[in-house]
Amino acid sequence: MPALKKTVLTVLAAALLPVLTAVPASAAPVPLYARADGADTKQPKPPASMSTLGGAKLGLAGTQVNMAAGVPVLPKKLSGRSWIVADAEHGDVLASHNAHWRLPPASTLKMLFADTLLPRMPKSETYKVAPADLEGIGSGSSMVGIKEDLTYTVHDLWLGVFLKSGNDAVHVLSAMNGGVKKTVQDMQKHADNLQALDTHVVSPDGYDEKGQVSSAYDLTLFARSGLQKKDFREYAATATAKFPGEKKKGKKRETFEIQNTNRLLTGANGVAQYQGIAGVKNGSTTHAGTTFTGVAERNGKKLLVTVMNPSSTEPHAVYQETARLLDWGFAAAGKVEPVGELVPPKNAVSDSGSPSPTPVSGESAPATAPAEAVATASSGGSSGMGIALAVAGGVLIALAGAVFLVNRRWPLPDLVRRRPRP
Repeated sequence: MPALKKTVLTVLAAALLPVLTAVPASAAPVPLYARADGADTKQPKPPASMSTLGGAKLGLAGTQVNMAAGVPVLPKKLSGRSWIVADAEHGDVLASHNAHWRLPPASTLKMLFADTLLPRMPKSETYKVAPADLEGIGSGSSMVGIKEDLTYTVHDLWLGVFLKSGNDAVHVLSAMNGGVKKTVQDMQKHADNLQALDTHVVSPDGYDEKGQVSSAYDLTLFARSGLQKKDFREYAATATAKFPGEKKKGKKRETFEIQNTNRLLTGANGVAQYQGIAGVKNGSTTHAGTTFTGVAERNGKKLLVTVMNPSSTEPHAVYQETARLLDWGFAAAGKVEPVGELVPPKNAVSDSGSPSPTPVSGESAPATAPAEAVATASSGGSSGMGIALAVAGGVLIALAGAVFLVNRRWPLPDLVRRRPRP
């Protein structure tokens, strides 16, 4: 009898265990102290209350995903404090983890910087760098190698921002915009218009500063907005370029090659180049850890993924986790019910013709233009590497020269054309 009783209890336990442990994915947040490799890292926990902009689930702590029949399970090796997977065009948030947690953004904040300033300066404009322009750059900053008393084009400076994440290039462009203080104010104003309400801008380059924060949700908004701009798409997709060097008397000015620090784009340092990748921006600072926002396309589907501060000891974890989330997103697209949405800017209107405010000062309304495609990006003589965005105009509709049609769907040019390695 004891043996029979033991057998019955064993059978009952086996039958009941799956029932007792089954919990919907959206109700089972992954504890932040659980690292991918199983180590106990005692990571900080998200605040109890976060923004619900874009949907109530996006304000909840932990992983949010609507699991159902046919929906693939999320990758196991995810250790980012915050991440988001979204449809770049329709704005659907397919899954998220602490989407509105306000965290240091590092150089991913340069997406907001570029989205704010790109329309203001012609690429061909030249500027002679003054010593004061390079003052106030944080210790240990990433630099492209700009020298005082030398002249650069705006095109050169943007290559320095997008490829090398150069804080020196950011400060020079800020000087051209009226100074760092004004640029910070302009960026904050633009962030507010984009409804990126988790973001507080203190420095234009993303360098660690007290009170400077953003979120995976907001960084994704910045990328989505920036990708509407032709120049933004070109720079984000450029893998290598020639950058102006020293100028010696009587000789042609020297140049040197710079490479994009986005390793999913270049396939550098042991990170596999991601199929369909076309930007956008990575970052790393002491307080922010590593951060990354990437855009990719497969079979006509365009996804944005942002990952902030993974705790895993896996080499290049921010890129590996982004790649896993992109893979999941492409497999889940069309099958998973969204947990929220990326909201449109304040100065957007729906196709119902609802009133909207005019763009903030210094912002240009997008206009229609003939579609064009190019095989190479404007990269200072380099054709680039990997997958890049084809340039196409007319991606937005101008309304009265002041507002643009969104209605949640925000078309992007095709992310196509594999470029030969130089």
